[in-house]
Amino acid sequence: MATDQHPSAGASAEGTVQVHGALVEVRGTGVLILGPSGAGKSETALELITRGHRLVADDVVRLEERDGRLEGQAPELIRHHLEVRGIGIVDLRRLYGEVAVAMRATVDLVCRIVPWKEGLVVERVGLERPVESVAGHSIPVVVLPARPSGNLATLVDLAVRDHRDRAGGESAAHRLDERVKRAALGKS
Repeated sequence: MATDQHPSAGASAEGTVQVHGALVEVRGTGVLILGPSGAGKSETALELITRGHRLVADDVVRLEERDGRLEGQAPELIRHHLEVRGIGIVDLRRLYGEVAVAMRATVDLVCRIVPWKEGLVVERVGLERPVESVAGHSIPVVVLPARPSGNLATLVDLAVRDHRDRAGGESAAHRLDERVKRAALGKS
């Protein structure tokens, strides 16, 4: 899957790529939130900020390679600002303090928001985490269906917790799969 490009995005400064999305640091993990316009990226980021996480960039995320890892930041002109439909542009550093913002973060996980519709196929078990190419880097991705009554910030937080579990060599899906296999062997 290709990343969403901002209308004025693409390659900017040497080695820098811009994408349309939000970058939030959740539990020390950089989460790039992507999806179509109006999907809820900024509102999801705002909800995460109110829970104590940090905004790196909203709307335009500048990505560049640093020491073999993909890092993101906001363009200086819009740094610390967030657009919320119905309210407008807000300065999160001013409203929530320095603890609510970060200058940059490594992109560790992509959460792609897709509009929910009948028949939408999304991951149900999670034995293998798919990856997506972002600015030439393979980044684990979860696809989150946006439901009218759903809470995307809770799903992003859960995705981060699962990502960290997997990074530590654990996976609930694999543990359950092994348990089911052992139970099936014990019964045969």
